[in-house]
Amino acid sequence: MEEEENLIAALQHIANSLGAKRNLTEDARKKLADLGIQLASITRANTEDNCVGHQEDGVSEYEEQLNALQAKIMSWDGNPSLLWDFGAEEAYGYLRSVDEARKLAEKLESLCPEKDGREADLLRRVHDVLQTAMTRLEDEFMHLLVNNRLPFEPEHMSFRSTEEDTVDGSSIISFGEESVDDGAHRDSMSRSSEDYVVELVHPDVIPDLKCIANLMFDSNYGRECSQAFINVRKDALDDCLFTLEVEQLSIEDVQRMEWSSLNSKMRRWVRAFKIFVRIYLASEKWLADQIFSETGSAGSVCFAESSKTSLLQLLNFGEAVSIGPKKPERLIRVLDMYEVLTDLIPEIDSLYFDDAGLCLRTECRHVLASLGTCAKSTFLEFENAVASNASANAFPGGGVHPITKYVMNYMRALMDYSRILSGLLKDEEREDPVTYSPDTSPSSEDDVIRGSPYSSSMASHFQSFISTLESNLESRSKMYKDEALKHLFLMNNLHYIAEKVKKSSELRTVLGDNWIRKCNGKFQKHARSYERATWSSILYLIRDEGILDPGSNSVSRTLLKERLHSFYLAFEEVYKNQTGWSVPDRQLRDDLIITTSLMVIQGYRTFVGRHASNISDKHIKYSADDLENYLQDLFEKTPKSLHGSHRK
Repeated sequence: MEEEENLIAALQHIANSLGAKRNLTEDARKKLADLGIQLASITRANTEDNCVGHQEDGVSEYEEQLNALQAKIMSWDGNPSLLWDFGAEEAYGYLRSVDEARKLAEKLESLCPEKDGREADLLRRVHDVLQTAMTRLEDEFMHLLVNNRLPFEPEHMSFRSTEEDTVDGSSIISFGEESVDDGAHRDSMSRSSEDYVVELVHPDVIPDLKCIANLMFDSNYGRECSQAFINVRKDALDDCLFTLEVEQLSIEDVQRMEWSSLNSKMRRWVRAFKIFVRIYLASEKWLADQIFSETGSAGSVCFAESSKTSLLQLLNFGEAVSIGPKKPERLIRVLDMYEVLTDLIPEIDSLYFDDAGLCLRTECRHVLASLGTCAKSTFLEFENAVASNASANAFPGGGVHPITKYVMNYMRALMDYSRILSGLLKDEEREDPVTYSPDTSPSSEDDVIRGSPYSSSMASHFQSFISTLESNLESRSKMYKDEALKHLFLMNNLHYIAEKVKKSSELRTVLGDNWIRKCNGKFQKHARSYERATWSSILYLIRDEGILDPGSNSVSRTLLKERLHSFYLAFEEVYKNQTGWSVPDRQLRDDLIITTSLMVIQGYRTFVGRHASNISDKHIKYSADDLENYLQDLFEKTPKSLHGSHRK
């Protein structure tokens, strides 16, 4: 017996010495700590067995053991220092004493079913000692969590934020005559399916925290331990949201917010939500699981409770956005929020997989549904906004109107969300189908949809949007008093629409090549109408009919002179006006000038050449080359005048 006791004492000394070394692995330290507790139990095994049948002697022994444990544990009562400040050996010695007191309490509970007698007094004493120890351990647990917290630095994470988009700045309702930039697009969002776990607490203290948690749960103080963890980590999660620049806003705060400010917060929310779920919550879950790995479902419960407030804060912002006004400029941001929440729900489900996280899983789906409804309503409201947008004045120069740029860039930006929109609009039936004229009817559904990832409803809405835009442009064209400028305006805008569709493979797939051919035909028709409205009456002035002297077959020099003079005046008037008109597309402008030059210069050369013998040089104000050069100045949006430019 003496040899066994000496062996056990030696092993315990070795375990204590090794436990004090900080360079041991976490697993080794845990095993050594457990070994120390087991060895302490072995030293009392024979004594406890011999106590059976000799209860009075046993009680005396238990009292002696309790006195020793009480002296060890109570020596720290009121001491403001931390156990771990005195080294691991001192800390784990204290834990072993507490564990021995716990086991003594269990033994006494089995010996004294009645609540009186000497055993009951000892039991009350040991419970008092345990309560004191648990208070100390709860404080130690919290201090270890707080003092060993590691900084969270999202700026070092490999996630890209969404940058400025084409249509997130100005409302379609307040266009004025401002231009909308072309070519902007939504940056792709990083979508990694792997959890990226970072250390939120120094790894050296994880075994210490785990030992405290195990001991407190074994001593029936699991609720206190869990609450301590929840309180500390809730503060850490709040700090994380602060670092991610997420404010706590009420629904009223969001509703009152100016769009520029709300737009910024929605963009920040998208980035913050990805980082918070994929990195921070994943790391938080890992931390809780490590500390409470041997306490059943405590890890899941603690994680859910500690993170609930912060996650709900993020979700509440999404809910506030979803019930706000359905303005077109918000749609891209709402779709961003809907998309990131859709992508993250599987990860949220895996983090909150059990009953403890049921309410959070449910709330995520509720907010997702609200954002989806908001996105769909805003999308459908977009057409009404286009239809109702009007102006009291004609657009100067007849160029591409801002509403055309806005709508087409808006539609092109929406193609980045085609998967989402197709899903949201899949079962959407139009209550008032658009009636198309023969030359504006969209392509057949087979032409648009066959082999396409887009729903027929989505294609139908996009076709309807453009039809509504064309109607809006037609109404605006009627504000021009000049018939030629009216056709130039429609030509410019329809050409812009056709080019935007051709240059976007997604829009081209949705609308179809047949639709593009029809749109090309429409703007070419307006180009021909412009030419007729501008030049037909001018070329009529240099016709051969009606230039003979009355009663003879000879050409009237007076009539020739008048015809040329009228032609020059009309040409100069066109030049003065149409140099101030606009054809923004360079290729379209060049084509239009070439066609005009062929028609005008050929007619002028023919007329002057045929009647050269009857026309004095002093009456030839411009040569054909002069006119051809002057035609190159048209549509430069800088009005010019030829008055006084007579040939010498």
